[in-house]
Amino acid sequence: MPRSNNLLAPTASISRAQRETRNGHRGTAILLTGLPAAGKSTLAQALHAELFEHGVQSVVLDGDGLRVGLNRDLGFTDSDRLENIRRASELAALLVENGQVVILAMIAPLVELRELFARRLGEDYREVWCSASLAVCEQRDPKGHYARARRGELAGFTGVSAPYEPPPCASLALDTGALSVEACLDRLLTWLGECAVLPKR
Repeated sequence: MPRSNNLLAPTASISRAQRETRNGHRGTAILLTGLPAAGKSTLAQALHAELFEHGVQSVVLDGDGLRVGLNRDLGFTDSDRLENIRRASELAALLVENGQVVILAMIAPLVELRELFARRLGEDYREVWCSASLAVCEQRDPKGHYARARRGELAGFTGVSAPYEPPPCASLALDTGALSVEACLDRLLTWLGECAVLPKR
């Protein structure tokens, strides 16, 4: 809740409907969730590039990017993880209201954290599970974080010393361990057309 009772949200001079009409597509938020190294950021950037080529207004909110900027004051305690998601959901909601397709690439390891997105964004929220297995993600380990976590150098690392709860009912599941980026992107774009976020392919 705001710390002041003297706040009033401004009235926009341009409505969301006007922006969506101009853009030719709906505003929506797509969370790509999964273990570290599951391919979330890679797929997010591939989707962003594809949408750009087709004139779709989109933006990527990457978990690491947020943590070196907007959320750089947050750590990885339970309360900090919750605040990290809360801020991301508020930013996503603001962008969606302005007609953007918001692509969130974030671990969001617990069901309760992802429910925060769902509550804040409502019908504008869609959840995509990048379901690469722990074995695959650990084998990739592009940042060396799994190795460090196994040596006890990283506390609270998701998949090793902190849990990841798979989505019980994700809007879409992509096996990013077995499928290529191109195959995942094709399925993602087809699905976005089927759920009327984008024109059908």
